[in-house]
Amino acid sequence: MLPVAVDAMGGDHAPETIVAAARAVAAAGTPVILVGPADLADRVDTGGLPLIPASEVIEMHDDPAQGVRRKKDSTLVRAAEAVRDGTASAMISAGNTGATMAAALLRMGRIKGVSRPAIATPIPVPGSLPTVLLDAGANAEVQPDWLVQFAQMGTVFARHRFDIATPRVGLLSIGEEPGKGDTLRKEAYELLVVAPGIDFIGNVEGRDVMTDGVDVVVTDGFTGNVVLKTLEGGMRTVVRSLLAAFASEEKYKPHAEALLPALLPLYETLDPETYGGAILLGVDGVCIISHGSSSERAIVNGINVAREMVEAKIVDEIRSAVSAAP
Repeated sequence: MLPVAVDAMGGDHAPETIVAAARAVAAAGTPVILVGPADLADRVDTGGLPLIPASEVIEMHDDPAQGVRRKKDSTLVRAAEAVRDGTASAMISAGNTGATMAAALLRMGRIKGVSRPAIATPIPVPGSLPTVLLDAGANAEVQPDWLVQFAQMGTVFARHRFDIATPRVGLLSIGEEPGKGDTLRKEAYELLVVAPGIDFIGNVEGRDVMTDGVDVVVTDGFTGNVVLKTLEGGMRTVVRSLLAAFASEEKYKPHAEALLPALLPLYETLDPETYGGAILLGVDGVCIISHGSSSERAIVNGINVAREMVEAKIVDEIRSAVSAAP
């Protein structure tokens, strides 16, 4: 397959960590191409990986849309253009999230028929497969029919990413009953009930997101981002509190060591870096958005997800799902 375009300058630990991840993935057999300054090999060991030169970087504090328009030779813009032009099969960045979305949307374009792209984020579920949450931040305000498209795209993603034959879709609301929620939720509910190609199970609540009762949860980007950040913060707090409790007294340490083998798999499940980042669904190309603080492991996992989605032809699958809708 064509290489995955890796934004070498995106993220808190760029370029060293990003390039190290790219080298590791390339050594394992996945083709990659770095996007960064022409002298990148003088700054860090690139292992001879191919490079798309880019003289600018859209920083975390930059306005996303203005950054993409003004910095036309930025790593994000060049990565998106590589996918558009057929030089790369996918792109991944741990840089400015808004700019990553803007670059993908403005350079790759939307899949025909898609009203708005959405960020799909895997939410860990202990003992089960993750729940796909979308939109996780691309669209603060949405229309009811957009939520139907989010459900269609999320269904395709969950089927190919987590091998779920018929993903169950829930609409995030403040109650399980059909009449619960604001006008947006009520109108979206009626559309989802009759939408083809979706196994809609009705309303779900925030407490259901981290359970095995639903596979895909759809909502507006404002609510979805709040849910995502709340869950991330809550999980970090629980992990820190457990570690602090284990170390609080000497007498607890033997017990903590005995429990670690059982707790490590749980930590692996709850760690967002296990899933490599989110995917922007609805653009005409594969775009993976990783967390700004991503480690080498997270970027490796993100590149692997990009490859999986390219091999699954997820863009074509979404195009077919959207075109089949009335």
